[in-house]
Amino acid sequence: MAEATAYLSLGANLGDASATIAEALKRIEAGGGQVVARSSDYATPPWGKLDQPPFVNVCAEIKTKLTAFGLLDLCLATEVSLGRTRAEKWGPRTIDIDVLCYDTQTADEPDLILPHPRMATRAFVLVPLAEIAPMLLVEGMRSDALTAKLDQTGLRCLGPLDSVLE
Repeated sequence: MAEATAYLSLGANLGDASATIAEALKRIEAGGGQVVARSSDYATPPWGKLDQPPFVNVCAEIKTKLTAFGLLDLCLATEVSLGRTRAEKWGPRTIDIDVLCYDTQTADEPDLILPHPRMATRAFVLVPLAEIAPMLLVEGMRSDALTAKLDQTGLRCLGPLDSVLE
């Protein structure tokens, strides 16, 4: 299989969220996804369920020979290995990893929809994504142009990270 480019969104709001995200990216690399770009960490207000701690969100560009479903399986296994439980929809979590897009592939399956159907409406996804892939087309528009349309209230860059590729 040829190498594909995928984009992931990672978020956490329990424990040391930044350290958990960094560890998740290391485990994704160990499982077959090479991290080639990683956004800064962004502090973001909770979404969906508001009575919980703020999140740290990151996006990463991945090169992989895994299929889209193989990458999804790796992401889900990484979540479980880092203590993720799915007890409450939109509730607090140690880690959440979403596959945003996988090359130009589309999918509409129960477990995987590509491209991610709500990424264009969520600043906590789109702002970090635009940092690493400003020209990426999301719903026919460049990701950097789409960010101007979103409410970014409470979203704060925590600063650039050197790299998880150290």
